[in-house]
Amino acid sequence: MKARIVVTLKNGVLDPQGKAIEGALEALNIKGVSNVRQGKVFDVDIFTDDSVAAKQNLQAACEKLLANTVIENYSIEI
Repeated sequence: MKARIVVTLKNGVLDPQGKAIEGALEALNIKGVSNVRQGKVFDVDIFTDDSVAAKQNLQAACEKLLANTVIENYSIEI
């Protein structure tokens, strides 16, 4: 089974890397881009036929390692 986990900063948390990307895009003359927010994507294979158990395992992985839940949100797509 394949899964994708997307981790992003919560609204209201400063994103200096996103601001740097926004500035770089402007310097490259790419117009009309604003409010850039960066994040992380994890593509994983999980060896089970039980999608509910897979999601529970991946939630535990996010809570314990992949996301800082104080400042980040995550979503899991199986």
